[in-house]
Amino acid sequence: MTALEISAGDTAWVLTAAALVLLMTPGLAMFYGGMVRANSTLNMMMMSIVSMGVVGVLWVLYGYGLAFGPSIGGIIGNPIGLIGLSATMGADAMVGTIPTLAFVGFQAAFAIIAVALISGAVADRMTFQAWLVFSVIWATLVYFPAAHWVFAFDGFAAEKGGWIANTVKAIDFAGGTAIHINAGVAALVLALVVGKRIGFGDRPMRPHNMTMVMLGAGLLWFGWFGFNAGSALGANGTAAHAWVTTLAATAAAMLGWLTTERLRDGHFTSLGAASGVVAGLVAITPACAAVSPLGAVVIGAVAGCLCALAVGLKFRFGYDDSLDVVGVHLVGGLVGTLLIGFLADPAAPNAVAGLFYGGGFDQLVRQAIGAGAVLLYSAVLTGVIALALSKVMTLRVAPQAELDGIDLAEHAEAGYDLSPVRYTSYRSGGPLGQGRITQRLVIPAAATSEEVSS
Repeated sequence: MTALEISAGDTAWVLTAAALVLLMTPGLAMFYGGMVRANSTLNMMMMSIVSMGVVGVLWVLYGYGLAFGPSIGGIIGNPIGLIGLSATMGADAMVGTIPTLAFVGFQAAFAIIAVALISGAVADRMTFQAWLVFSVIWATLVYFPAAHWVFAFDGFAAEKGGWIANTVKAIDFAGGTAIHINAGVAALVLALVVGKRIGFGDRPMRPHNMTMVMLGAGLLWFGWFGFNAGSALGANGTAAHAWVTTLAATAAAMLGWLTTERLRDGHFTSLGAASGVVAGLVAITPACAAVSPLGAVVIGAVAGCLCALAVGLKFRFGYDDSLDVVGVHLVGGLVGTLLIGFLADPAAPNAVAGLFYGGGFDQLVRQAIGAGAVLLYSAVLTGVIALALSKVMTLRVAPQAELDGIDLAEHAEAGYDLSPVRYTSYRSGGPLGQGRITQRLVIPAAATSEEVSS
């Protein structure tokens, strides 16, 4: 195979990985949807699902260009996007050994879930209209530039790329900084601007459906193999390495979280197991091609323990991060990104030595600069966006709507039919089995007049 040939195997793997990453967003919707109260589950799931629509359109119009177009000073790509680049995107246009459009699709799925992650911090209280507008602006001003800084390498998708990837040379194989630190700090800022839920800290706000949470976590773990191993952009040894380190770190994180909550609270919980899985996936994302499988176990164990402790900080500091986006994604992303500076193994595909492998502090400094730059940029821009929106539109649903359930207020729907009033169907008239279908209202004796009228 020459350098100019498209590899059928690499293309098939990247397209499969792209589908796996796209599946992660419905998986996230289930994970988040089960964690909220029953009267908010549809709204929570919709905030993730609608990101597929919003970001999918933006990616075609200008998002891909901003993230991976020819760099303007290492800060942003050319915004002409797929429309302007269509002349060069025929069947023979390539990124590495895959068609350019395969790379476009793969990265689109990353952009979608980056936006969706933020929604968990404002569950139960943000208006859907405000979320839509915020998604458009945040993706445009925050995610697309950050993705350019971190993912756009010189001479790959374009001749010139972003400054973190090419000047700082921080390692972020699959999105620890561009996605998880970025979305995690944005979630914190947005939660602060929107404000706390009514009753936060005073009344229990437990997940309403742990079965859904566990299934969502399983789908995330399944899809994450496409997220990390797919970032090799080929069916090769790097993909295999990333697959194994993703498995190892996630398994260790789940055990680390469970051990921490057993020592702290006296119980092993299913929510802890699911949250530990996600914490491990987040932490290994930047490091999956930089560390050995043993290093991945260390990263996972540390992330599981620290994230389990970090989720309680919201009660100490008084910010209402509803579904622990900050404790899992921001903290987990920082853990994985910074531990590369210690645990990077020169025998791993990234071929960089960390402090514990004789590389000194050089890579740790690079990791800190990359993580700090994205964190600061996202925090400031998200604050500006959220405060500006709060001046021109309503960010939060009315108090009564929040108490009654945001599903009805925002969508005129309910996730579960919990009414005691039901209908039964039967056939009447005509030959046996061929009569007209009639519905009859059945009101149990326990039903009140208010329940019937509603």
